[in-house]
This record gives sequence, C-alpha cells and structure tokens, in this order.
Amino acid sequence: MTPHENEHLTIQQAAEKTGLSVHTLRYYERIGLLQPVGRAANGHRRFAPEDVRRIEFLNKLRATGMPIRQMCEFAALMYQGDESIAERLRLLKAHQEVVNQYIEDLQKNLAVIAYKVNLYTQLLEDEHAKTHIG
Repeated sequence: MTPHENEHLTIQQAAEKTGLSVHTLRYYERIGLLQPVGRAANGHRRFAPEDVRRIEFLNKLRATGMPIRQMCEFAALMYQGDESIAERLRLLKAHQEVVNQYIEDLQKNLAVIAYKVNLYTQLLEDEHAKTHIG
C-alpha cells in the first residue's frame, strides 16, 4: 500500500463521512455529479480527499434546495476547469438569490408563527388569571 492509498476511502467510509448512502454515491457517479471514482486493484471504489470535498460541497448545494439538474450543470462546469469559473459564478449567484429569497420568506413565516405563539400564550395566561381570582 502506498502512503497515499490510506487517504482514500472505501465507498462505505465515504458514505459515513459525507452522510450520503452508498446508493446515492453510486447514483451521483452514474449521473455525472462525480467524475468516475478511482478503483483499487480489486475493482472497489476508492474516494480521494478531493472526491470527498466535492461531495461535501454538493451536499451544501442540495441542502439549500438546488435541483439535481442544476447540480449536474455545476458539476459539469467544475470538471471543465478554470475556463468555466465565470459560468460557475453565474450559476452560484443565481442560486444564492433563490436561497436568500427563501430565507426571507421563512423569516416572514416565522414572524407570523411567533405572533400566534405570543397571542395564544397571552390568552392562556389571561384565562388562568380569571380562574384564580377570588
């Protein structure tokens, strides 16, 4: 085993490290979100540290609601190298705007919920006060 081989993870280890299932990792490779992962002599996948970093970034995109189709577009651009930086930036800025709008909408909805929580809390306190008078 070379010194760098021990840095590479099995698919199970990569799944545990990234929080994705083995099935999802294979799916991501199949649809092009990940370039073909290196293989050990026995044919088993071996995930390099850069593979894991890419997966972790893809997880961030997915967690913020980016559709798989756009993730694939971003991944394809990423694998083109530096010549695609401007297009990747455009895609990420557009997604950032979507996420910011979603956060703004969530904050408005949360404010309505907080209003109702305060209202119901006050109603219960008022009712409690009425029943304990006298």
